[in-house]
Amino acid sequence: MKVTRPAIRQNVSRRSVLGLLGFGAATAALAPTFLKTARAQNQTQTQTQPSQPASTQPSQIITKEIPRTKEKLPAIGLGTFMTFDALSNQPRDQLQQVMRRFWDAGGRVVDTSLLYGMSEVNVGEFARTLGLTNDLFIANKTWATGEYLGDRSQAQRQFEQSLTRLSRDQIDVMQVHSLVNVNAILPLLKEWKAEGKVRYVGVTHHDPLYNAALESSIENGDLDFVQLRYSIRERGVEDRILPAAAARGTAVLANMTFEKARLFELVKGQPLPDFASDFGCENWAQFFLKYVISHPALTCAIPATTNPEHVVENMGHSEDRYLMLQCVSEW
Repeated sequence: MKVTRPAIRQNVSRRSVLGLLGFGAATAALAPTFLKTARAQNQTQTQTQPSQPASTQPSQIITKEIPRTKEKLPAIGLGTFMTFDALSNQPRDQLQQVMRRFWDAGGRVVDTSLLYGMSEVNVGEFARTLGLTNDLFIANKTWATGEYLGDRSQAQRQFEQSLTRLSRDQIDVMQVHSLVNVNAILPLLKEWKAEGKVRYVGVTHHDPLYNAALESSIENGDLDFVQLRYSIRERGVEDRILPAAAARGTAVLANMTFEKARLFELVKGQPLPDFASDFGCENWAQFFLKYVISHPALTCAIPATTNPEHVVENMGHSEDRYLMLQCVSEW
C-alpha cells in the first residue's frame, strides 16, 4: 500500500499536532522539550570519518557515538523487515535503489535478520552489486532454541549462513532476536565477539510488553547494543530503558519509528506545521525521525521502506546535492 507523506507547511499549533497524534493536552509541552533536547544534542554533534573520498561524501552527516568505543554511526539507518523480502524472480530494482540512495545520502547502518525472509539475502546481494560489502555497518540477529536447553548448534548454523549470505567474515552487531533463549545465546555471542567474529553484541524486541525484560538485560547483560521500539507515539522507553542504557554505556537502535507507517495515516491530509522548521524538518518523516534521534541515549533509528523517494525523505537534505537528515539545526 502506498503511503502518502504530506509535507505542506501551515500555521498549525503544537497542541493541535500533538492532539492529532493522540497525545492529548497533557503532552502539549512535548515540542519545547524536544527542542531543548535537540539543542543539547547539537552541542556534542560531530562528523563521521569518510569511508569514501571526501568529494563523494555528503557534506554534513549527523552521527552518534557507540558509548563503549566512541565509534561514530550515522543517526539514521535502514531497516529491512517486511521491505527487503523479495524473491530473485520478483521485481527488486527499487530495493537496490533504496540501498544505493541510502548510501549516497551517507547512510551506513543496515539492520536485518534471517527471520525476515529474503531480506538478508538481498542485503548481501545488493551490497556486492554496489561494491559496499565491507563498508556497511551490519546489525544482524539470531533466533535459536536448539534441540535442548543450552544447545547452541542452531545458532552456530544460522551465523555461518548469515556470513555466507552477506559475504562477510565478521558481523558488526549480532543480536538475540526478540530475547529468544537469551540466557543461552547471549554468552555465545560474547564468545564470538572475543574470537573477533562479531564486533558488538546486543538484544532486541519490538513489543513494549517486553520493556521490563529489555531493561533487565541492559542492567545484567553487559550489552553493547539494545534494539527497541521507539517512536513519537510509542514513548514508554523514555522513563526507564533509555536512562538505563545511557547509564550502562549501551548503544540504542530504534525500530518501528513510523509504527509500520501508521504515523503517516494519523497525519494524512494534514500539513506540516510551521514550527517544524524550527527543528529543520521538511516533511513528516523527518519530523517523526527527529523526535527519536534527538534523545541523547539514542544511537541510530532504523526506519524501513521499499520506496527510493521515501528513503530520501527519511535521510533529509544538506546544502549540496547529497541528502542527509539534519538531526539538529544550527541553533
